[in-house]
Amino acid sequence: MGFAQKNLDVWCERGILFLFLGLLVFAPLAFGAAHESAFLVVQGVAVGIFILWGARLWLNPKPKLLWPPLAWMVVAFAVYAGARYFTADIEYVARAEVIQVLLFALIFFVIVNNLHGQDETQVISFTLIAVATLIACYAVAQLVTHSDRVWNVHSHNIGRASGTYISPNDLAGLLGMLLPLTMAYLLVGRVSVVTRILLAYAVVAMMAGLGTTFSRAGWVATGLGILFVLAVLLGHRKHRLRALLFLMILLAGGGVFISKYLSKTPGYAERVVKPEEKGPGGVLDFDTRFALWRTADQMWRDNFWCGVGPAHFDYRFAEYRPELIQMRPARAHNDYLNLLADWGTIGGVIVLTGIGIFIFTLAKTWPHVRRAEADFGRGQSNRFAFFLGATGGLFALAVHSAADFNLHIPANALVGVTLLALLSSNLRFATAQHWFRAGMPAKLILTGALAATVIIFIVNVFRCGGETLWLARAARQEIFSPEKAALLEKAFACEPENFQTANDIGECFRMQSFNGGDNFDTLAQSAMAWYARASRLNPYDGYSLLHTGMCLDWIGQSAKAEKYYSEAEALDPNSYFMMANIGWHFVQIGDYAAARQYFIRSMKLSNFDDLARNYLYICENKLVEQASGKPLLPLDY
Repeated sequence: MGFAQKNLDVWCERGILFLFLGLLVFAPLAFGAAHESAFLVVQGVAVGIFILWGARLWLNPKPKLLWPPLAWMVVAFAVYAGARYFTADIEYVARAEVIQVLLFALIFFVIVNNLHGQDETQVISFTLIAVATLIACYAVAQLVTHSDRVWNVHSHNIGRASGTYISPNDLAGLLGMLLPLTMAYLLVGRVSVVTRILLAYAVVAMMAGLGTTFSRAGWVATGLGILFVLAVLLGHRKHRLRALLFLMILLAGGGVFISKYLSKTPGYAERVVKPEEKGPGGVLDFDTRFALWRTADQMWRDNFWCGVGPAHFDYRFAEYRPELIQMRPARAHNDYLNLLADWGTIGGVIVLTGIGIFIFTLAKTWPHVRRAEADFGRGQSNRFAFFLGATGGLFALAVHSAADFNLHIPANALVGVTLLALLSSNLRFATAQHWFRAGMPAKLILTGALAATVIIFIVNVFRCGGETLWLARAARQEIFSPEKAALLEKAFACEPENFQTANDIGECFRMQSFNGGDNFDTLAQSAMAWYARASRLNPYDGYSLLHTGMCLDWIGQSAKAEKYYSEAEALDPNSYFMMANIGWHFVQIGDYAAARQYFIRSMKLSNFDDLARNYLYICENKLVEQASGKPLLPLDY
């Protein structure tokens, strides 16, 4: 390799590190990159990373690739995800999910082959620790000032803190991964005195930040991750005293913090003292979680091999909805069951095999990492600290994932993949058999995969970027106004697979029609046309069918509306809102006996349904009037 070529290769490597560090900083600070606009930025930066890696493959005439055993499972799941996308029922959500899978799969390979050095590992680790510390301090400030604001938006987490995330549970997931890592560097890292003092402050800040989340699963998972690190150190003579002292300080400090500060907050009373009660913030209690898990299990059993589809759990949930749950859950609040529900047994076997391979890799690497730690007289080693802390962090993530969906929060998934890839790359300390020289076929295959992903990402960024822009402008317009509908139509033109945009446009026209006017019939027809598009794009959306029936009732075609109400009920048979609106239909056609039954069922499903309560009163009066022949309501009611 010539001097200029080698110099360019070095700059490409530095560029990859710089862009990757930017991702690690940006994603957690930008609401966990859970919002579409933030994730588009992540995709854009990832494109730059992939291009630089592709350039490195060709700048070096004899490039070497590190291919740990786990890489085969990463490739297998990425290929399966791509194949499953083409058979998914809802293209829009499947595409978004598969793009995330491709992103994290390639990030895994980028780290393993470009950022596995000791210097890069330390820079990445300390960057993550610094970001987590700042976010934890922000969370403490939120709780102290009783603020629910995250940057410029309201999180509606009264009595809890979420830092730069919207959900406190997601912040707990981040801190759960990085607290064990920070502790490991503090206790056994080969760092300066100043750095060790800063790490001690970071541990205190993160512990306080974790406490302010009041995430019970996060507390348990992080505690187990910390105990894992301390248990390993307690088993080593050189570290036993230090680990024991740290554990005692941790317990004493935690006890004081909880008794003096946390116990006096509303969040503590709501989520710790009386966790079985639902407070004003809407606590997700244990019964609700168990019901969600049973639902996910049933989805998997009904779609055993391939699941319901990538990210389809939320959209298939309505037909499986238990009476206990009237909210929209988004995920199963258990990443393992969500995996089986979405991806089926095939996806589950791939991931389970990958977990087994990863554990085997850790066991094989451990003696070599431990030997490096023993080489220093004081038993301090950054390699050992990272290995121990990252393993504890991933253990905490694995435990937390049994009660939440951290792996579906892009920022947390990014941190998890980073720790996973760096630990997998440590296998090079144990054996050189996983290194291989990339010949022309391998370079062409890898370059082709990178180029295809880059093209997919660029197209998606422009497509969804335009949609996001128009949706943001539409959100600032008056609700259901013609101006809002016009902007939503521009958003739909950018992304014609988004069923929700089509449904929202239909809602605009429906409400304009319901306001009356000479063109009410035309507006209702326009609304039904958009509802038809939404139903075609998402065949499991019962509300497009429901609203179509309401439009038909409005324009005097109630006979045609019957089938839409029937199909809508079949898609969401246990929804109080669906029952109340079907009852509204029977009121329109004068069948008060049937309407009464739907309103009673709606109130049984939710005690807070004022629509059903008010209409039930009307129905009962109408039925008494019909039976007695005497009007009980004013003639002009």
